[in-house]
Amino acid sequence: MATLRTSAEILGASKRLVVKIGSALLVDRNTGQLREDWLAGLAADVAETKARGVDVILVSSGSIALGRNVLGLSKGDLPLEQSQAAAAVGQIRLARAYENVLAPLGLITAQVLVTLEDSNDRRRYLNSRATMGQLLSLGAIPIVNENDTVATDEIRFGDNDRLAAQVAVTTGADVLVLLSDVDGFYSANPSLDPTAKRFDYIEAITPEIEAMAGDPTSGLSKGGMKTKVMAAKTATGAGCAMVISEGSPLRPLKALLDGAKCTWFIAQVDPQTARKRWIAAMKPQGSLLVDAGAAQALARGKSLLPAGVTEVRGKFGRGDPVQILGPDGPLGCGLVRYTAAEAQLIKGLASDQFPDVLGYPARAALIHRDDMVL
Repeated sequence: MATLRTSAEILGASKRLVVKIGSALLVDRNTGQLREDWLAGLAADVAETKARGVDVILVSSGSIALGRNVLGLSKGDLPLEQSQAAAAVGQIRLARAYENVLAPLGLITAQVLVTLEDSNDRRRYLNSRATMGQLLSLGAIPIVNENDTVATDEIRFGDNDRLAAQVAVTTGADVLVLLSDVDGFYSANPSLDPTAKRFDYIEAITPEIEAMAGDPTSGLSKGGMKTKVMAAKTATGAGCAMVISEGSPLRPLKALLDGAKCTWFIAQVDPQTARKRWIAAMKPQGSLLVDAGAAQALARGKSLLPAGVTEVRGKFGRGDPVQILGPDGPLGCGLVRYTAAEAQLIKGLASDQFPDVLGYPARAALIHRDDMVL
């Protein structure tokens, strides 16, 4: 059984935090205007979290809600074309709103637009992971949203609960906060059943828990509680704890730290361990033979550089799992950042030689240490 800790203890130990913000928190549903006081309070929370040395990623709804007001579109469900048009107008305003509240606090914002394809395709997944990692290493706050201007039903997440969970998995976050219209997960809809009880902790998502989530359209959010449980399965399975808490306070993260009511879904392993298990379970599509120097570097926790590769075997694409072989046999496996053809061209070369051979600047590592299991 997992050791249960308070919100302050879990958040205090976090190194990378993903926060999901729904449209109803950001945009007044009656006026269609941005709730600037609430956003300023969230910005203060983000600044305090960053000051503790924690990476912060915001997964934010609101672009369609902001854009539809500017365009004078009707309330209720919109046709796909109107939703995309509203998103195109609203995305600019949403990004500017975050920049306006975070810049005075010395924080840099970055807009990241994604679709479901970006997580389903391993090449795009690695691109997203590398980009987000670079932004975080430079101290920026990624503001992530589904790219509603181009996404069709076939390539949509459809709700930002599951999008936030996927972002948490992609970036190796250890805590996911879903700011909601309710203060946690209940045994039934508390607005309809006065006997409904809130859970403080959920250690395993059983069929009984899933049944309690009820109809997918319940609640104020697009997905309701059902999608939050689906998000929890994704997050906790990847080693990321998840909490559902009420987002309406002007300082929602501070309220959570101070002991506000909530429900924690407990992760049984840490994100790095979960990711290593996922990579280790994949079937290698090829192999890379490395020299003794590279084998020693890998043992010290370094990434695999092309300079140490002596032979490339098999046909594989970017993002595919490949086996790593040393002079004395198998060393491990990892997700490769180049195709087999590209790896053949750059094997044995230093990174400053890549542009001449490949014709474009490229990443130094053939397999990054975070994408490797030894």
